[in-house]
Amino acid sequence: MLRVEVTDDLDSCFALRRKVFIEEQGVTEAEEIDGKDGEATHVIARYNGDPVGCARVLSYGTTAKIGRVCVLPEHRGKAVGIALIETCHDAARTTGATRAILGAQTRALSFYERLGYASYGDVFDDAGIPHLMMERGL
Repeated sequence: MLRVEVTDDLDSCFALRRKVFIEEQGVTEAEEIDGKDGEATHVIARYNGDPVGCARVLSYGTTAKIGRVCVLPEHRGKAVGIALIETCHDAARTTGATRAILGAQTRALSFYERLGYASYGDVFDDAGIPHLMMERGL
């Protein structure tokens, strides 16, 4: 059974991010650990109690920035990412956010478009991976 919730379990979030971003995608630890986790709200997805995905939300007034969204490979395509983003939206609304932004890897654009996001700006490099900014109302 899938359960997604706000969490203080940063050890599990960091372990997931290490597996996906550092080990799978080749991001360096220096790029992954950016010093913003202490100010973020963290969301974790657990399947039968085991951590399988996570994300974080940074609040900037009425704008929430969602980031570090990751799901273990064996759990992709099973709506874990959708549940993570919806829970991030809920967490953002509790802080008064009316808009969500995120930097999406270009290969994930269609995923975010299905969730109501629209891209803006130009493609940019983040840790050697092409990204595009996206936004949607909350």
